[in-house]
Amino acid sequence: MQTLMESCPGKTAVSGVMGFALGGAFGLFMASMQYDTPLSTNPTATAITSLPLKEQLKRGFKDLGARSYSSAKNFGKVGAIYSGTECCVEGFRAKNDLANGVIAGCITGGVLAAPAGPQAAALGCAGFAAFSLAIDSYMRRPSEVD
Repeated sequence: MQTLMESCPGKTAVSGVMGFALGGAFGLFMASMQYDTPLSTNPTATAITSLPLKEQLKRGFKDLGARSYSSAKNFGKVGAIYSGTECCVEGFRAKNDLANGVIAGCITGGVLAAPAGPQAAALGCAGFAAFSLAIDSYMRRPSEVD
């Protein structure tokens, strides 16, 4: 019997959940950095500063949560699509090599960019495939042992 991480649905689910968690943390961090601009250049920030502190905090945390959740959804979607596609490609090809990641990257990038049109899908395919190749090449390099 296969364990969770040996099956394609299991890998897809775990990657989606872990991507969601990582995306949430990353989104939280990035959203917290959004407010480092001077208040005088941002009309919305100037309007918020006139509110009571409790209302400022309420709105700030609500915005922080929305941005974090949005990032979490995106990371989870990318992780699940890529992992599931790579697992299926590996099973179909019956090989574990760099080509699996490149093919999965191309499919993932194309699927994610497809709503923007065929040119965007082609560029998404090429970009994500190149990124997958770079990461897989780095991860598969021989370790330096003294």
